[in-house]
Amino acid sequence: MSLDTHAAVPMQLTGSVTDRPTWARPTDVVEETFLNAPRISLLHGFTAGDVYRNGQNSWSPTGWRRLDEPPLRVENPVRRQTADDTGWDDPQRHHSSWMMVVTDSSRSLLLGCLEGDTPRLHADRDLLAAWTETNRSASWVLITGHHEHEVMGRYRDLLADRYGVLAQNPGKVWSSWYSFYEGISRADLDRIVPELPAFGIDTVQLDDGWEKLVGDWQPNDKFAAGMRDTASSIIDRGMRPGLWIAPFIALPSAEIVERNPQMVLRGADGSPVIAGSNWGSGYYTFDFTRSDAQDFLVETIGRAVQDWGFTYLKLDFINAGAVEGVRSADLDRETAYRSAMELIREAAGPHTYILGSGAPIFPSLGVVNAVRTGPDVAPMWDNYASDDPSDAMARNAVFNGVNRLWMRDLIGLDPDVVYFRRQRNLLNAEQMQWLQDCATLSDFRAVSDPPEWLDEEERRSMRQFFSAEPETEQIDRYRFRIGSRLVDFEPAINGVPGQYAM
Repeated sequence: MSLDTHAAVPMQLTGSVTDRPTWARPTDVVEETFLNAPRISLLHGFTAGDVYRNGQNSWSPTGWRRLDEPPLRVENPVRRQTADDTGWDDPQRHHSSWMMVVTDSSRSLLLGCLEGDTPRLHADRDLLAAWTETNRSASWVLITGHHEHEVMGRYRDLLADRYGVLAQNPGKVWSSWYSFYEGISRADLDRIVPELPAFGIDTVQLDDGWEKLVGDWQPNDKFAAGMRDTASSIIDRGMRPGLWIAPFIALPSAEIVERNPQMVLRGADGSPVIAGSNWGSGYYTFDFTRSDAQDFLVETIGRAVQDWGFTYLKLDFINAGAVEGVRSADLDRETAYRSAMELIREAAGPHTYILGSGAPIFPSLGVVNAVRTGPDVAPMWDNYASDDPSDAMARNAVFNGVNRLWMRDLIGLDPDVVYFRRQRNLLNAEQMQWLQDCATLSDFRAVSDPPEWLDEEERRSMRQFFSAEPETEQIDRYRFRIGSRLVDFEPAINGVPGQYAM
C-alpha cells in the first residue's frame, strides 16, 4: 500500500478494540494510523471488493457498492441540491462525505476524518483519496482490520471520544406528518392526543402545517389558540410536546426575507442562493455568521422552547446551513453550520431533545441528540415514477437506515416512522416488518397512525411494538438477531428473493 499524505511521516498505532456495543461482532486486531494533512491519497490494493459511501446529510444515499459498479448517487441535479452535496458529485468515482470504507472477504480499510473543514473522499479501483474543501490541514485516521464492522466500530468509538455522546433515545413518538401532512390542525390534535398514552407513547411531535409560512414561525389560523396552549394540551396528558421547525430556511415570499434581505445568503454574483426546493418553490437560507441572522435564530428557538414550552424539536432542512455561498466571516461552510447549530443548542438548553432532519451528520456530532438516517419513509415501498435513492419511499428509508446502523451509540438514529394501519397504506406485511425491525435496531420508535384509523389487531400490534425491549445483535452486514428472530435485510436492501422472518 502506497501512502501519500502531503504531510510528515504518520504515527503507527496497533491495539485491540474494547468496550464495543453488544450487537457488534467480536474484534481481533485493528491498526490505526493518525494523520494531519489537507489531502491524503493511497493505493488501497483491492483488486475486487465493496466500497461504503456515507452521504453528507440525512437524505443522501448511503450504503455499499462493488468497486467495479457505478457510484451510489443522486442523478437529478435539482434533487441533488436538496438531498446531497452537489458540489462534490462525481458520476464516475465512488464519493463520500467524511469517511469511506473499502473491503473484501479478508480485510477492510477505513479512512475517516476526525476534525476538518468539509471533509470529502472518493475511490476507484486503485485509489482512495481524502481532502478538505478549504485545503486546510485536518485530522484523519486510517484504520485497517479483518472485518468492516471492526474498522467502522473503532472509528465510531474515536468519534464518540472526541465529540461526546448526547442522550439518544427519544422515547416513543407520535408524529402528525404521515397521516395529516400540512393539513394538521389543533382540532385533529385534540381528538388524537388523549388516545396516545394507552399505546405507551410519551412524545407528540407536531409536524409541518402549523406555521404561517416557512420562514415565518408563528401559528396559522388552524392553531388560533396559540402554540403555548397547544404544548400545554400535550403536557396535560403526561406527554412531551414536540415541534417541527426549519429555522435555517425561508420561502422567498416570507416576511423575514422581505424585511431582512441583508441576512439572506448570497452567491458570488450577489443573488440569493437557492438552498433547495420544496413546497413547489426554491427556498433561501441565511448567512448565520452575521449577528442579525444569529439573533433571529436564537429568538426563533427560544420562543419555541422557553415561551411555548416545546422540549422536543425536529429541525428540518438544516443542510441549508452548509450550502455554498459568500459569508460575512471566513468560515468553512460546515464549520458555519456547526456554529449555528451550537447557537440552537444553547438557546434550546441541554435538556431539549433535538432531532436533525436533512442534517449534515459529521458536523452535527455532539450537538444534536439524533439525526434522520434516510429519506421520508412514505406508505409505499417503491415508486414506479422514480428510481431516485433519495426519494420518499419506504425502501429508501430502510436502505439508508440499515446501512447507517454502525453509528448507533455515537448519535441517535431516526429511520423515520413505522406503520401499523392498513388503510391509506400500500405496504405489505413484510415491508412493514422491515420498517419496524429497522426502528428497533435504531432504538428510535415513532409512528404517525392515528388510533382512529386502526382496527383492534393493529392497535394491539402498535402497543406491542412500543412495549417490547428485545436484545439485538448484529451478525454481519445485513443480518441481525432481534430477540429470538434472525432478521435478514438482504431482500430489502438488494431486492434479492428471500423469505423474511416474521
